[in-house]
Amino acid sequence: MYNRITITQRAAALVAVLQQQYGALMFHQSGGCCDGSQPMCFQAGEFRVGANDVCLGTIEGCEFWMSGDQFEYWQHTHLTMDVVEGRGSSFSLEIPMGFRFIVQSRLFTPAEAADLTPIRRGA
Repeated sequence: MYNRITITQRAAALVAVLQQQYGALMFHQSGGCCDGSQPMCFQAGEFRVGANDVCLGTIEGCEFWMSGDQFEYWQHTHLTMDVVEGRGSSFSLEIPMGFRFIVQSRLFTPAEAADLTPIRRGA
């Protein structure tokens, strides 16, 4: 099975720091008004996923969720989560540290698209 989302080493290192500080984490990418399509990092359980949200998979032990509307646009793309310097206007845990998570995307190859990890819907 081919993963829908992966993470760079640099982003994984920041996730490890955040896990040491906050414990279990989760990510959500809403495509909403405040942060556009920037992934946001929360302590696990601090963000309530809805029935329309989709779990794309797990990165560094953290579930990565996306709003269903956003997933409709991104379902044919592989996402790689990275981190850049700079403060976003977000409630995400990395923001006070002077970083923000971003995603880079590319279309799945036909072979990848034929063998994708299944998604899971929220409750």
